[in-house]
Amino acid sequence: MSRMLNKKFFDRKTAVVAEDLLGKFLVRKIGNKITKVMITEVEAYVGPHDLACHSARGRTPRNTPMFCEAGTIYVYFTYGMHWMLNIVTEERDYPAAVLIRGTESITGPGRLTKKYKIDNKLNGKMIGKKTGLWIEDGSIDRKVWRVMHTPRIGIDSAGPVWVNKKLRFVLEEK
Repeated sequence: MSRMLNKKFFDRKTAVVAEDLLGKFLVRKIGNKITKVMITEVEAYVGPHDLACHSARGRTPRNTPMFCEAGTIYVYFTYGMHWMLNIVTEERDYPAAVLIRGTESITGPGRLTKKYKIDNKLNGKMIGKKTGLWIEDGSIDRKVWRVMHTPRIGIDSAGPVWVNKKLRFVLEEK
């Protein structure tokens, strides 16, 4: 039986948590149906000094969940059509999070939230069975999989330093 990841897992440096999420399982329960898919793509947003991070401009009503404790769900709406799923990392009042970009069956964070019915109703809640969204432990076979480190997607306005940082982590078959 898989173990549900707890606050302690997320209460670490954001880039470390992001890479460690690869090969773990995103679990969504809606009614009596439980779906479990392996996480294959994430991005780290490492705090208020990261110009691509929503917290770079300070606390706002939109990004307030980022200032909560590790393991808090931060869901926001973008481009007038997509919800984005993030899990808050590090200590309370240090606004950092990991964006879940893809799973073994879905590429793209907007498609992922649509498929698994993830929206603002989960925003600000803790991951866990009570909310119907959690992450379970899993491990990857390094003989079969490799982790790619690349720049994040869609952050061109963050300036050259942050645009080029390799804070996107992708799990690929060898």
